[in-house]
Amino acid sequence: MKRLKNYVDGRWIEPETYEYLDIENPSTGEIFAQVPLSTTADVDAAVESAHRAFDDWSSTPVARRVSYLYAFLDLVQKNENLIARTLVEEMGKSIPDAMAEMKRLIENVQVACGMPVLQQGDRVIGSSFDIDGEVLRLPLGVFTLIAPFNFPAMVPFWFIPYALATGNTYVMKPSEQVPCTMQLITEYFDLAGFPPGVFNLVNGDKVVSTALMENELVKGVSMVGSSKVCRIVAQTCSKNNKRFQALGSAKNHLVVMPDARMDEVIRNMITSCYGCAGQRCMAASAIVCVGDETYKTICDRFVEASKKVIVANPLDERYTDEPVLVGPVISAHAKSRIHKLIEEGIAEGAHLSLDGRETKVAGFEDGHYIGPTVFTDVKPGMNIHQTEIFGPVVVILHANSIDEAISIINNHEYGNGASIYTQSGYWARMFKLETQAGMIGINIGIPAPVAYLPFGGMKASLFADTKAQGKAVINFFTTDKIVTERYWAEE
Repeated sequence: MKRLKNYVDGRWIEPETYEYLDIENPSTGEIFAQVPLSTTADVDAAVESAHRAFDDWSSTPVARRVSYLYAFLDLVQKNENLIARTLVEEMGKSIPDAMAEMKRLIENVQVACGMPVLQQGDRVIGSSFDIDGEVLRLPLGVFTLIAPFNFPAMVPFWFIPYALATGNTYVMKPSEQVPCTMQLITEYFDLAGFPPGVFNLVNGDKVVSTALMENELVKGVSMVGSSKVCRIVAQTCSKNNKRFQALGSAKNHLVVMPDARMDEVIRNMITSCYGCAGQRCMAASAIVCVGDETYKTICDRFVEASKKVIVANPLDERYTDEPVLVGPVISAHAKSRIHKLIEEGIAEGAHLSLDGRETKVAGFEDGHYIGPTVFTDVKPGMNIHQTEIFGPVVVILHANSIDEAISIINNHEYGNGASIYTQSGYWARMFKLETQAGMIGINIGIPAPVAYLPFGGMKASLFADTKAQGKAVINFFTTDKIVTERYWAEE
């Protein structure tokens, strides 16, 4: 049984705890590792290490800081198959989904390696008579991440490479449900030769999260999770005068117009709705069909296509190359919660057109599997429409017009992502301008932006004024120092 460790001040260390949590392979139910539940003292030691390292690291030339990221990138690229397999073992998504996640990790490090240009300030010559003005973008100190379970490799790299390249130091807390992926990736941080204390890893549960948010040496907190937890992070960080960015829950809608190319739409929606078993913040989980004929066509064809989606252990060699595969949800608790929400949908009067609750995977009966599940006759405001189910459950709604479809989205609490399927430039333009969602897709089922563009939603999907990844996130990790200067001629 492998026991994980923390990484502090350039060393792997045993935390000051006797409590460990079992790590389960959700595909099989097998316990294959244990993660420590670190204490506040463990957190404080890591933060103090990062704080000590900050002065030297922040004064290191930016090109030199980036050179460590290049070395790290080389190690990750050489070992991306191993990282992906570790990710699949502890999280349960398919091999193709895990490899796609690795590509986004790599892209974000590549973008951060452009920091010698990205962090450049601004200068105005002659801002007044004989006076020049300058804006310097400077690092702040220790930053931290409270990470989710669904993307244990990608999500940390929306933040970490940008923080390090701008001259900050870092303490990361991986999800206690999937800590092995970052444990492996941290080995490559170590091998890349980063100075001690620049990057640190502390395992644990909410005790660690709270300690990080309350430690006075921490300058900013990034977090990805539910909107309920986002509110706690926002309140705690505000009270402690810290920067924060908290990316929260989602209910991503796909709008289908009558002129959409239905064959392509169905294939695209299947991938969007069922990839990672629906456990991703960009997963589409609500389909809005405009017009009676469109509604009937989508209901019939989407349900039939959903029946053909393979549900399997993603490490079963027969299916490792399947482009769309539904693996397990993360835990027995998650499975129970999803079952309860399905029951609520039935009680609300929605029609359960496809029920995946009795899905079994032969040979892996202890895995936490739910097959594709589809509700039709869903009305806006039903709990199954309002709630982020975070599983392979899709609700289909009817709208009489594009205006009504947009209204359904805009009246929802969350505004993470939304897409429209249409061949009309007029409808597409209307949708992208009027829909209240932070990430918009036009004939794209998963409108997740590439690494050099910002990632984040609107409304209750985002508790921050700075989004993740790309050039935009540099503002979160730096403070503007404005210099106004004048020099007189020497006598």
